[in-house]
Amino acid sequence: MQIGAAWATTIFHQVGASGACLLRLAAASVVLLAFGRPNIRALSRRQWLSACALGLVLAGMNLTFYQAISRIPLGTAVTIEFIGPLLVALAGSRRLRDLIWAVIAAGGIVALCHGFSNGANTEGLILAAVAGLCWAGYILLQSQLGRAFSDSSGLAVAMSVGAVLVLPLGVGAGAGHLLVPATLAVGVAVGMLSSAIPYSLELKALRSLSTATFGVLMSLEPAVAALAGAVVIGQAITPRDGLGIGLVCIASLGASLTSRTPPEPFNIAA
Repeated sequence: MQIGAAWATTIFHQVGASGACLLRLAAASVVLLAFGRPNIRALSRRQWLSACALGLVLAGMNLTFYQAISRIPLGTAVTIEFIGPLLVALAGSRRLRDLIWAVIAAGGIVALCHGFSNGANTEGLILAAVAGLCWAGYILLQSQLGRAFSDSSGLAVAMSVGAVLVLPLGVGAGAGHLLVPATLAVGVAVGMLSSAIPYSLELKALRSLSTATFGVLMSLEPAVAALAGAVVIGQAITPRDGLGIGLVCIASLGASLTSRTPPEPFNIAA
Protein backbone atom coordinates (compact mmCIF):
# COMPACT_ATOMS: atom_id res chain seq x y z
CA MET A 1 0.00 0.00 0.00
CA GLN A 2 2.73 2.48 0.93
CA ILE A 3 4.82 1.74 -2.16
CA GLY A 4 1.72 2.54 -4.19
CA ALA A 5 1.27 5.80 -2.29
CA ALA A 6 4.90 6.74 -2.94
CA TRP A 7 4.49 6.04 -6.67
CA ALA A 8 1.33 8.13 -6.76
CA THR A 9 3.31 11.24 -5.80
CA THR A 10 5.30 10.92 -9.04
CA ILE A 11 2.23 11.89 -11.11
CA PHE A 12 0.96 14.72 -8.89
CA HIS A 13 2.64 17.29 -11.13
CA GLN A 14 0.61 15.99 -14.09
CA VAL A 15 -2.84 15.22 -12.70
CA GLY A 16 -2.76 16.68 -9.21
CA ALA A 17 -3.46 14.80 -5.99
CA SER A 18 -7.17 14.54 -6.81
CA GLY A 19 -6.45 13.16 -10.27
CA ALA A 20 -4.10 10.54 -8.86
CA CYS A 21 -6.74 9.60 -6.30
CA LEU A 22 -9.31 9.16 -9.08
CA LEU A 23 -6.96 6.91 -11.07
CA ARG A 24 -6.30 4.82 -7.98
CA LEU A 25 -9.96 4.31 -7.12
CA ALA A 26 -11.09 3.86 -10.73
CA ALA A 27 -8.42 1.28 -11.53
CA ALA A 28 -9.18 -0.66 -8.36
CA SER A 29 -12.92 -0.51 -9.10
CA VAL A 30 -12.51 -1.98 -12.58
CA VAL A 31 -10.46 -4.91 -11.28
CA LEU A 32 -12.71 -5.58 -8.29
CA LEU A 33 -15.85 -5.41 -10.42
CA ALA A 34 -14.33 -7.86 -12.89
CA PHE A 35 -13.50 -10.37 -10.17
CA GLY A 36 -16.34 -9.71 -7.71
CA ARG A 37 -19.12 -9.40 -10.32
CA PRO A 38 -21.73 -8.04 -7.90
CA ASN A 39 -25.37 -8.64 -8.78
CA ILE A 40 -26.59 -5.08 -8.32
CA ARG A 41 -30.28 -5.94 -8.61
CA ALA A 42 -30.05 -8.61 -5.94
CA LEU A 43 -28.44 -6.43 -3.26
CA SER A 44 -30.44 -5.96 -0.08
CA ARG A 45 -31.00 -2.63 1.63
CA ARG A 46 -28.43 -3.58 4.29
CA GLN A 47 -25.85 -4.41 1.64
CA TRP A 48 -26.44 -1.15 -0.23
CA LEU A 49 -26.12 0.89 2.95
CA SER A 50 -22.93 -0.90 3.96
CA ALA A 51 -21.32 -0.50 0.52
CA CYS A 52 -22.32 3.15 0.07
CA ALA A 53 -21.18 4.11 3.56
CA LEU A 54 -17.80 2.49 3.00
CA GLY A 55 -17.55 4.09 -0.45
CA LEU A 56 -18.13 7.53 1.06
CA VAL A 57 -15.42 6.92 3.67
CA LEU A 58 -13.02 5.55 1.04
CA ALA A 59 -13.48 8.67 -1.07
CA GLY A 60 -12.85 10.97 1.88
CA MET A 61 -9.91 8.95 3.22
CA ASN A 62 -8.07 8.67 -0.09
CA LEU A 63 -8.74 12.22 -1.21
CA THR A 64 -7.59 13.87 2.01
CA PHE A 65 -4.60 11.53 2.28
CA TYR A 66 -3.41 12.28 -1.25
CA GLN A 67 -3.85 16.00 -0.64
CA ALA A 68 -1.78 15.57 2.52
CA ILE A 69 1.13 13.72 0.88
CA SER A 70 1.25 16.41 -1.80
CA ARG A 71 2.23 18.78 1.02
CA ILE A 72 4.13 16.74 3.64
CA PRO A 73 6.37 13.61 3.58
CA LEU A 74 4.67 10.24 3.26
CA GLY A 75 5.94 8.90 6.59
CA THR A 76 4.72 11.99 8.44
CA ALA A 77 1.33 11.86 6.75
CA VAL A 78 0.72 8.19 7.58
CA THR A 79 1.84 8.70 11.18
CA ILE A 80 -0.58 11.60 11.67
CA GLU A 81 -3.24 9.57 9.85
CA PHE A 82 -2.68 6.76 12.32
CA ILE A 83 -4.66 8.79 14.85
CA GLY A 84 -7.68 6.99 13.40
CA PRO A 85 -6.70 3.36 14.11
CA LEU A 86 -5.35 4.45 17.49
CA LEU A 87 -8.74 5.96 18.39
CA VAL A 88 -10.38 2.67 17.41
CA ALA A 89 -8.05 0.80 19.76
CA LEU A 90 -8.63 3.25 22.64
CA ALA A 91 -12.38 3.79 22.12
CA GLY A 92 -14.41 3.49 25.29
CA SER A 93 -11.45 2.81 27.59
CA ARG A 94 -11.07 4.58 30.92
CA ARG A 95 -7.97 2.75 32.11
CA LEU A 96 -4.82 4.62 33.12
CA ARG A 97 -2.75 2.26 30.95
CA ASP A 98 -4.59 3.39 27.83
CA LEU A 99 -4.14 7.02 28.81
CA ILE A 100 -0.40 6.35 28.82
CA TRP A 101 -0.58 4.99 25.26
CA ALA A 102 -2.46 8.13 24.22
CA VAL A 103 0.21 10.35 25.78
CA ILE A 104 2.98 8.42 24.01
CA ALA A 105 1.17 8.82 20.69
CA ALA A 106 0.68 12.52 21.35
CA GLY A 107 4.40 12.85 22.02
CA GLY A 108 5.15 11.21 18.69
CA ILE A 109 2.81 13.54 16.86
CA VAL A 110 4.31 16.58 18.57
CA ALA A 111 7.76 15.40 17.46
CA LEU A 112 6.55 15.17 13.87
CA CYS A 113 4.88 18.58 14.02
CA HIS A 114 8.09 20.35 15.03
CA GLY A 115 8.06 21.93 11.60
CA PHE A 116 5.35 24.42 12.57
CA SER A 117 8.26 26.73 13.19
CA ASN A 118 10.39 25.28 10.41
CA GLY A 119 8.20 25.58 7.36
CA ALA A 120 6.01 22.50 7.78
CA ASN A 121 2.75 22.64 5.89
CA THR A 122 0.01 23.05 8.49
CA GLU A 123 -2.66 22.34 5.91
CA GLY A 124 -1.00 19.01 5.09
CA LEU A 125 -0.97 18.01 8.76
CA ILE A 126 -4.67 18.85 9.13
CA LEU A 127 -5.56 16.91 5.99
CA ALA A 128 -3.64 13.90 7.31
CA ALA A 129 -5.59 14.11 10.57
CA VAL A 130 -8.90 14.19 8.67
CA ALA A 131 -7.74 11.18 6.68
CA GLY A 132 -7.05 9.47 10.01
CA LEU A 133 -10.62 10.01 11.17
CA CYS A 134 -11.82 8.53 7.89
CA TRP A 135 -9.45 5.59 8.44
CA ALA A 136 -11.13 4.90 11.79
CA GLY A 137 -14.47 4.84 10.01
CA TYR A 138 -13.01 2.59 7.33
CA ILE A 139 -11.88 -0.02 9.88
CA LEU A 140 -15.32 -0.18 11.47
CA LEU A 141 -17.30 -0.04 8.23
CA GLN A 142 -15.05 -2.58 6.52
CA SER A 143 -15.87 -4.98 9.31
CA GLN A 144 -19.57 -4.25 8.78
CA LEU A 145 -19.21 -4.85 5.04
CA GLY A 146 -17.57 -8.20 5.70
CA ARG A 147 -20.66 -9.26 7.60
CA ALA A 148 -23.08 -7.99 4.95
CA PHE A 149 -21.33 -9.72 2.01
CA SER A 150 -19.96 -13.23 1.85
CA ASP A 151 -17.51 -12.39 -0.95
CA SER A 152 -15.59 -9.44 -2.42
CA SER A 153 -18.55 -8.06 -4.39
CA GLY A 154 -19.35 -5.60 -1.60
CA LEU A 155 -15.88 -4.08 -1.77
CA ALA A 156 -16.26 -3.75 -5.54
CA VAL A 157 -19.48 -1.77 -5.07
CA ALA A 158 -17.96 0.39 -2.31
CA MET A 159 -14.86 1.14 -4.38
CA SER A 160 -17.03 2.12 -7.35
CA VAL A 161 -19.08 4.48 -5.16
CA GLY A 162 -15.85 6.07 -3.95
CA ALA A 163 -14.57 6.51 -7.52
CA VAL A 164 -17.81 8.18 -8.60
CA LEU A 165 -17.68 10.59 -5.65
CA VAL A 166 -14.08 11.59 -6.46
CA LEU A 167 -14.76 11.86 -10.21
CA PRO A 168 -15.60 15.61 -10.39
CA LEU A 169 -12.53 16.69 -8.44
CA GLY A 170 -10.25 14.22 -10.21
CA VAL A 171 -11.33 15.27 -13.69
CA GLY A 172 -11.09 18.93 -12.73
CA ALA A 173 -7.50 18.49 -11.55
CA GLY A 174 -6.21 16.07 -14.17
CA ALA A 175 -8.29 16.90 -17.25
CA GLY A 176 -6.77 15.38 -20.41
CA HIS A 177 -3.60 14.24 -18.64
CA LEU A 178 -5.52 11.42 -16.93
CA LEU A 179 -5.48 9.37 -20.14
CA VAL A 180 -1.81 9.89 -21.04
CA PRO A 181 -0.52 6.28 -21.34
CA ALA A 182 2.44 6.64 -18.97
CA THR A 183 0.37 8.44 -16.35
CA LEU A 184 -2.49 5.99 -16.71
CA ALA A 185 -0.09 3.06 -16.27
CA VAL A 186 1.18 4.50 -12.98
CA GLY A 187 -2.41 5.11 -11.87
CA VAL A 188 -3.36 1.51 -12.59
CA ALA A 189 -0.31 0.21 -10.69
CA VAL A 190 -1.15 2.46 -7.75
CA GLY A 191 -4.75 1.22 -7.81
CA MET A 192 -3.58 -2.38 -7.60
CA LEU A 193 -0.93 -1.84 -4.90
CA SER A 194 -2.79 0.68 -2.75
CA SER A 195 -6.42 -0.40 -3.07
CA ALA A 196 -7.46 -3.58 -4.87
CA ILE A 197 -4.94 -5.98 -3.31
CA PRO A 198 -4.62 -4.65 0.28
CA TYR A 199 -8.32 -3.83 0.74
CA SER A 200 -9.32 -7.28 -0.50
CA LEU A 201 -6.92 -8.91 1.96
CA GLU A 202 -8.10 -6.67 4.79
CA LEU A 203 -11.72 -7.55 4.08
CA LYS A 204 -10.90 -11.25 4.41
CA ALA A 205 -8.91 -10.61 7.59
CA LEU A 206 -11.62 -8.54 9.28
CA ARG A 207 -14.14 -11.37 8.86
CA SER A 208 -12.24 -13.34 11.48
CA LEU A 209 -10.18 -10.75 13.40
CA SER A 210 -11.31 -8.21 15.98
CA THR A 211 -10.65 -4.55 15.21
CA ALA A 212 -8.16 -4.52 18.10
CA THR A 213 -6.13 -7.37 16.60
CA PHE A 214 -6.30 -5.63 13.25
CA GLY A 215 -4.82 -2.57 14.96
CA VAL A 216 -1.88 -4.64 16.21
CA LEU A 217 -1.12 -5.86 12.71
CA MET A 218 -1.31 -2.30 11.36
CA SER A 219 0.94 -0.78 14.01
CA LEU A 220 4.04 -0.75 11.80
CA GLU A 221 2.24 1.12 9.01
CA PRO A 222 3.84 4.53 9.78
CA ALA A 223 7.32 3.04 9.80
CA VAL A 224 6.68 1.19 6.54
CA ALA A 225 5.39 4.43 4.99
CA ALA A 226 8.51 6.33 6.01
CA LEU A 227 10.69 3.56 4.57
CA ALA A 228 8.71 3.56 1.30
CA GLY A 229 9.03 7.34 1.05
CA ALA A 230 12.78 7.12 1.60
CA VAL A 231 13.42 4.24 -0.81
CA VAL A 232 10.97 5.00 -3.62
CA ILE A 233 11.03 8.80 -3.81
CA GLY A 234 14.04 9.75 -1.68
CA GLN A 235 12.28 11.52 1.19
CA ALA A 236 14.65 12.07 4.09
CA ILE A 237 13.87 10.78 7.60
CA THR A 238 15.41 12.94 10.33
CA PRO A 239 16.16 11.52 13.79
CA ARG A 240 13.25 13.52 15.19
CA ASP A 241 10.94 12.15 12.50
CA GLY A 242 12.12 8.63 13.34
CA LEU A 243 11.41 9.26 17.04
CA GLY A 244 7.90 10.52 16.31
CA ILE A 245 7.08 7.62 14.02
CA GLY A 246 8.47 5.13 16.53
CA LEU A 247 6.42 6.56 19.41
CA VAL A 248 3.18 6.34 17.44
CA CYS A 249 3.95 2.74 16.41
CA ILE A 250 4.64 1.80 20.04
CA ALA A 251 1.47 3.51 21.26
CA SER A 252 -0.69 1.80 18.66
CA LEU A 253 0.85 -1.60 19.33
CA GLY A 254 0.47 -1.21 23.08
CA ALA A 255 -3.11 0.05 22.91
CA SER A 256 -4.15 -2.79 20.63
CA LEU A 257 -2.43 -5.50 22.68
CA THR A 258 -3.94 -4.33 25.96
CA SER A 259 -7.44 -3.67 24.66
CA ARG A 260 -10.00 -5.66 26.63
CA THR A 261 -12.91 -5.66 24.25
CA PRO A 262 -12.85 -4.19 20.74
CA PRO A 263 -15.56 -1.65 19.85
CA GLU A 264 -18.46 -3.05 17.90
CA PRO A 265 -18.64 -2.07 14.22
CA PHE A 266 -21.22 0.51 13.21
CA ASN A 267 -24.60 -1.09 12.64
CA ILE A 268 -25.61 1.26 9.85
CA ALA A 269 -28.47 -0.97 8.75
CA ALA A 270 -30.30 -0.60 12.03
